[in-house]
Amino acid sequence: GVVDGIGTALFGNMAFTKGVPDRSNFNGYRMIRINEAPKAIDVHFVQNDTDPTGMGEPAYPPVFGALANALYKATGKRFYNQPFISSTE
Repeated sequence: GVVDGIGTALFGNMAFTKGVPDRSNFNGYRMIRINEAPKAIDVHFVQNDTDPTGMGEPAYPPVFGALANALYKATGKRFYNQPFISSTE
């Protein structure tokens, strides 16, 4: 979920023209590559009484804010619009 979130935040851009996707297959959709993914990710589980509903999905949404904050700390510039990579080009 973390790696997918990073890839989507950086590269996930799906454009449409007159309601039709501009890309019709994954070969034209930029995804994160293995060499761009973090080499290590620390995951911590919080003990609670709630039944589990999934293990990958809960990490996905917070990645966008965490990555935006990391980019701000590294560059001094705020990133508000995704994909972030197009904001830096």
